[in-house]
Amino acid sequence: MSEKAKALKNRNSSAGSILKKYSMVIALVVVFVFFTLLTEGRLILPQNLSNLLLQNAYVLVLGCGMLLCILTGGNVDLSIGSTVCLIGALAAQMLANTGLPAILIIVISIAIAGVIGIAQGWLIGYVHIPPFICTLAGMFLFRGLGRVVLDSKTIPIQNQLYLDIFTRYINIPGIDTEDLKVSAIIFGVLAAIIVTAGTILGRIKKRKNGYAMENGTLAYIRVALIDALIVVYSIQLANYKGISVMLLWIIAVILIYAYITSKTAFGRTFYAVGGNEKATKLSGIDPRRVYFSAYLSMSLMAGLSGLLVAARIGSVNGDSGSSYEMDAIGACFIGGASAYGGSGSVVGIVIGAILLGTINQGMSIYGLDNNWQYVVKGVVLLLAVVFDVVSNHKTGKS
Repeated sequence: MSEKAKALKNRNSSAGSILKKYSMVIALVVVFVFFTLLTEGRLILPQNLSNLLLQNAYVLVLGCGMLLCILTGGNVDLSIGSTVCLIGALAAQMLANTGLPAILIIVISIAIAGVIGIAQGWLIGYVHIPPFICTLAGMFLFRGLGRVVLDSKTIPIQNQLYLDIFTRYINIPGIDTEDLKVSAIIFGVLAAIIVTAGTILGRIKKRKNGYAMENGTLAYIRVALIDALIVVYSIQLANYKGISVMLLWIIAVILIYAYITSKTAFGRTFYAVGGNEKATKLSGIDPRRVYFSAYLSMSLMAGLSGLLVAARIGSVNGDSGSSYEMDAIGACFIGGASAYGGSGSVVGIVIGAILLGTINQGMSIYGLDNNWQYVVKGVVLLLAVVFDVVSNHKTGKS
């Protein structure tokens, strides 16, 4: 093969690799532009852009927890929607009837979610009950318990401190006005600076240690686009109500899970178990602890989601959390998590969740029937999994 042919082959391979890496980002951009045009620009109104993340807060939070389960070998947790209902029901009843401080009720609710995670993690990790069966049983059990706690009623949430902890909008006197929440713009600019500085410092560290790095031009173009999106989004928020505390909860969860999965030895054990459990065991890592940790983490995120959803909606009923597990699973697979385990990222989950949210909100604004949202989400999920399976076959992973 001539040098010219080799160069052309390498160029095509590189282009294919870039296309695969950013396929979901490209899909998100295409979908967002499509629905912006379809809704005649209503999708990008400040209120709708704010709701895009807040209405999908549970998907982002649950998706982070679900990622750890999927990494262990394509496993999922089917009980999280029911856990959301149960934790929301318990919190609502305690707020309405016990007189306990809201903060204490939040702590108790998260602790109960932790107990659920410990039980399921132990059964899956140490008793070796298949995750599908264990969490399927949990789905029925926790849904039933949630409805028992609610006594088949809808319980409103009227505790203002509880609502403020999760749903209040930040308003800084002397900076924010009725027409413009300047604090949102400041927050966006600071976030853009942090993203840029993190990228530069990361590349310096990799170069110093002799690690392989992404092409510099591509890296800085990507960062510039991310920074632009952050600033534009923050300006839109500033023209609405500013930054919601719920958005800060979402960002905190995303950053924690991104750090754990990409920067810690503990996080890498989930990838290792999903990649080759037997080899992982021989290397001294106990897979049972990894499974236990994954499902404990998942239940804690389900508990937090239950509190967030209860606060955002302002009430809890027996159907709260219905199909939430499907949205979380869908966000993970659409965002690039492998159906075989061992591959996936928090960034991918964010992209997957926003893609699903854009589809839902775009169709709602346009006035399409709610049933079509399920049809479209099913098609998108199927295409994402087919793409993953085909890619794995081509690379010899399956």
